[in-house]
Amino acid sequence: MPTLPHEARATAESFGVDAARYDRSRPPYPAALIERIAAAGADVLDVGCGTGIAARQLRAAGCRVLGVDPDPRMAGFARDNGVATEVATFEAWDPAGRTFDAVVAAQSWHWVDPVAGLVKVARVLRPGGRFAVFAHAFAAPPEVVDAFAEVYRRVVPGSPFTLQAAPADLYQAGFAKIADGMREAATFDEPERWRFDAERTYTRDAWLDQLATTGGLTPLAPGQRAEVLDHVGAAIDRLGGRFTVPLTTLAVTATRLPW
Repeated sequence: MPTLPHEARATAESFGVDAARYDRSRPPYPAALIERIAAAGADVLDVGCGTGIAARQLRAAGCRVLGVDPDPRMAGFARDNGVATEVATFEAWDPAGRTFDAVVAAQSWHWVDPVAGLVKVARVLRPGGRFAVFAHAFAAPPEVVDAFAEVYRRVVPGSPFTLQAAPADLYQAGFAKIADGMREAATFDEPERWRFDAERTYTRDAWLDQLATTGGLTPLAPGQRAEVLDHVGAAIDRLGGRFTVPLTTLAVTATRLPW
């Protein structure tokens, strides 16, 4: 079993199993975050763009966005919704001399080799351009998390996936490692940490819709996936069929040094 997320290619390239569900169930990013990135300049590269959720928001803010994604199904969905997208892992993608005012990775940087990825970012980012990695962090009620863990252990014994969402403090630790990598690369200024707090209410169906698009479930056989969703759905029913959770969006960002 791979020990690092970017080595788990089967999972990294499994999200296109239902691209339309992924797109409709994943929350958008805060307008304030999008505005800060758009202020860096018009030309944006979206690494691991998926269905183009962040890309479409950036485009609406006036940017020209190019997406790169390893899954042709996700890339096809993004293209169908107006986002120019090329199919490749970021590490293998050929920029063909193109450079950008901003490079972003929304909910995707953990699927990129952190060392090779930063070298590629520095190569395609214009001096003074902004690199931003961001993601949502949210935690379901304990009853829902426990139900997921219990059924997942039964359906997929031995799997490392035991949670369906990570609280903000766990994401903070991961983002601290990304910031350290930016410092070690010696091509970026001192990283900044951004945080945006909100709440989001989920119905039973909305939570299960999103849960089905997560990396623990996308590689599963349909019967396994259905068993997990049924069990978690029953736990949500016991809570009254809906719940509200904090939705924190975290970002780590730095600008390219002028040399």
